[in-house]
Amino acid sequence: MKKTIFVICTIVCSMYVHAQETQTAAEAKPTAKFGIKGGLNLTNLYVDNVKDENIKPGVNAGFYAKIPVTKNFSVQPEILYSMKGAQMNYNNLLGSGKYRFNLDYLEVPVAAVINVAKNFNIHAGPYAAFLLSAKVQDVDKNGNINGATELNKDNFESLDYGVFGGVAFDVGNVTIGGRYTYGLKEIGKAGLSGNLTENSKNSAISFYLGFGF
Repeated sequence: MKKTIFVICTIVCSMYVHAQETQTAAEAKPTAKFGIKGGLNLTNLYVDNVKDENIKPGVNAGFYAKIPVTKNFSVQPEILYSMKGAQMNYNNLLGSGKYRFNLDYLEVPVAAVINVAKNFNIHAGPYAAFLLSAKVQDVDKNGNINGATELNKDNFESLDYGVFGGVAFDVGNVTIGGRYTYGLKEIGKAGLSGNLTENSKNSAISFYLGFGF
């Protein structure tokens, strides 16, 4: 993990230096931008390594501010509602379907944004997230929700944190982007549900559409 973070930091720094060298006088002076964003989460829980099975869809939505520091470097804080968790398939005498384990968070990422080209940027940074609710849904093979059980959120850690990185394309005031979020905090704490997820951490691939003003 330390090696991965070092590689990401090295790439970000080298891209920043390149961006500084290639900026032109014709570029307009950057101004602060505020906006809304939303999109799709593909989330999972992992213990040692992130695996593709058990990926669960969800949504992300919220607000962001893009605050320029130089022509090619900005800081972007965000406040998001983010659905995370995982799902597990079942097939027994009563039927087949999926159990979806949903963790809903109020997430606060803070990104360093580097403009690599006029309409293209890379971003990376830390995030903190605060648990809003936890539940399990029974979803049949047709996608219908047969039932949902609320879990005691006190059995889970109220604070999650980690790192993220991604890319985005800006077309006027519209932003299209994607990022990967890697949780560093174990989510389980107490009780049966908490003990079952005691060593698990969050991971997410997110795609989003943003509108600035």
